[in-house]
Amino acid sequence: MDIKKNDDIKLNIEAMTSEGSAVGHYNGVAVFVRGAVPGDIIIAHIIKTSKRYCIGIIRDFCNKSPSRIKSDCPVSEKCGGCSFRNMTYSEELKYKKSRVEDAVKRIAHLDIPVKDVIGADEINRYRNKAQYPVIIEDGELFAGFYAYKSHRIIPCKSCLLQSAVFEKCLDAFSKWVKSSGVDSYDESKGKGLLRHIYLRKAAATGELTACAVINGESLPDKETLIGELKKIDGVKSVCVNINKENSNVILGEKTVTLWGSDTITDILLGKRFVISPNSFYQVNHDQCERLYSKAAEYAALTGGETVVDLYCGAGTIGLTMADKAKAVFGIEIVPQAVENAKINAGLNGIKNAEFFCGDAEDGAKELEKRGVTPDVIILDPPRKGCSRELLDTVARLDAKRIVYVSCDSATLARDLEILNPLGYNAVEITPVDMFPRTPHVEAVAKIMKRNLKEEK
Repeated sequence: MDIKKNDDIKLNIEAMTSEGSAVGHYNGVAVFVRGAVPGDIIIAHIIKTSKRYCIGIIRDFCNKSPSRIKSDCPVSEKCGGCSFRNMTYSEELKYKKSRVEDAVKRIAHLDIPVKDVIGADEINRYRNKAQYPVIIEDGELFAGFYAYKSHRIIPCKSCLLQSAVFEKCLDAFSKWVKSSGVDSYDESKGKGLLRHIYLRKAAATGELTACAVINGESLPDKETLIGELKKIDGVKSVCVNINKENSNVILGEKTVTLWGSDTITDILLGKRFVISPNSFYQVNHDQCERLYSKAAEYAALTGGETVVDLYCGAGTIGLTMADKAKAVFGIEIVPQAVENAKINAGLNGIKNAEFFCGDAEDGAKELEKRGVTPDVIILDPPRKGCSRELLDTVARLDAKRIVYVSCDSATLARDLEILNPLGYNAVEITPVDMFPRTPHVEAVAKIMKRNLKEEK
């Protein structure tokens, strides 16, 4: 390799990676640079080399890209959250579409049309959930986000992605910290009490839950915290989540309500949903409605179909489709979410939906044993995608259509390649920008049983 550490090289920025780093090539070697934009020509200072790639930082600009804009966040260069705050939104959407296209071609080896990304009307203040890691020093609370690829906290009380009311909640926690004298969790020692501050807001109703994630069994001076949070409009629930595990998992399994309701209620596509702290719920309300509307379009329900909703969470996707289905069966591994799903069905007067607690693989097998023959299967797996065993079971269930909602285009592409020889063709993919200014992109795939004519 011709490049050495501390070299300064001229670099044309060509593209972005899935993690939001810019990349260019120097004498055939990939060089990754945070904060650069495709079209930039920079002087890169090399800070790390390996056999296959190098990492650099921007030393200077030779020419700035037409897509470059000034970041409107004072900590975006330090925080690991917003990779695209220095890029026009139109360019960001182009990148996200190309990322899905690249995954399909490179991993799935399939020729599947990828539609333009469904972009967001609002690219700031869209997140309805925040999980702030914290540090307490000399009685002062510092909450924020981790720096890129580290557990070093960058204090940021007013994140432009988060709901503005969350800043008031952090102020309430700060007053409680001073009053109670609690300390923060030190993950290297496994000691200290306060690990995270977890906030969730229902966009349609304004209801809000505030949760302290602690390495312990109880919260000192809880009356002060409750009193401060109750002053904030919309706060309906104050709770504590107990997580004494030595891991980077944010929430533990046990949540105790200190004041108010165990859940908050949101409205999505005309349906009411109760949400508990441990339930999965999409963080961008408006884009979630667009995502689910596209999923419903691909499901093409006419009123006589049986729908199986794997990884159903609080039942949101299946229940928003229930009016046009004969029956809906939901499978979810988180017990709290299953209880939420059952409540949500009753809350909306939906009587044709049934929910089971268990992992997706065992749930699909149980439906197979019961002789359930789905017409449509909804797959909405975590980032790791579906297991081979699950996809084999899905194929045996012999549904006419599969709608795959993905938060990672690489695992989506892998699973589409597995489904293809099992008799299922992906005929179209639509990306949806659920997380503007970050490198993440969701996608919905329409998958048809082979030899069935695609419905127009």
